Amino acid sequence: MKRTLTNQKGITLIEMMVVIVILGILATIIFTRVGGRPEQARRTKAQVEIRELQTSLELFKLDNGFYPTTEQGLNALVSQPTTGKIPQHYPESGYLDKLPMDPWGNPYVYICPGMHGEYDLESYGADGEDGGEGKNKDVESWNLK
Repeated sequence: MKRTLTNQKGITLIEMMVVIVILGILATIIFTRVGGRPEQARRTKAQVEIRELQTSLELFKLDNGFYPTTEQGLNALVSQPTTGKIPQHYPESGYLDKLPMDPWGNPYVYICPGMHGEYDLESYGADGEDGGEGKNKDVESWNLK
């Protein structure tokens, strides 16, 4: 006895192609909206890291009564300085495990005393040079939102 299936269910090649095209269009829309955000993400990361460095600098000052000098730099947050004014109440583990690089792979710039406050702390942005516009704009501690 031969059985014939009249009610077959499945996906045809055309239906599959339509789904693939729709997924491609959705992926393109999402990528174009999110794809331009890596630079914004880097700038936000720099702002967050600057705030973390500021917190560590405040703890350093709270413990020792002064901020590290420009010569001592941000390294004073990782290991006790051996030059300049030596902090007397430096914690055994330091204030940071390691010093972060900015999101563009450059060191943060620290100057103490600063021109905009007790210290200036900044990232020079994508170009790694002072100043700039757009993606090259600096992220500065005194201009954080």
